[in-house]
Amino acid sequence: MSKIPTLFEWAGDHQTFETLFRKFYTKVLKDDLLGEVFQNMSPDHVQQVAHFVAEVFGGDNLYTTQDNGSHTIMIGKHIGKMLTEEKRQRWVHLLLQTADEIGLKSDSEFRSAFVGYIEWGTRLAVINSQLTENPMNTNEPMPTWGWGETGGPYIPSEI
Repeated sequence: MSKIPTLFEWAGDHQTFETLFRKFYTKVLKDDLLGEVFQNMSPDHVQQVAHFVAEVFGGDNLYTTQDNGSHTIMIGKHIGKMLTEEKRQRWVHLLLQTADEIGLKSDSEFRSAFVGYIEWGTRLAVINSQLTENPMNTNEPMPTWGWGETGGPYIPSEI
């Protein structure tokens, strides 16, 4: 029996994620709704998001090692941003559009897992963006995402 690949392995490699997010954030910066949200992003933002998602999908731990990041730090980037559902939906739409444009795997199993993570993560980003303090402990592990788990129901006190 062959080993089931991680979502990262199935998608390609680190270059796949870096290309996806580089092209995506080029669109975001030009977008009427999202442009102002990201106009002051750090020069490392695109690479850090690519590293974060790749790590969540089972790739090397570049976000936690090379970028000195953590899940708590990523959550913290959204605190106080006051994101709306409209902005979340646009972000998701542009990311999926970019995924199609770069030829990201489009089989139903991978896209279901990919979209599942993007929906889960962006909805948490909106929730956390309404807060004034990071609700996570500094030692919280990075999330991991596979071929179908959602991690159970969202319970705010367990973030």
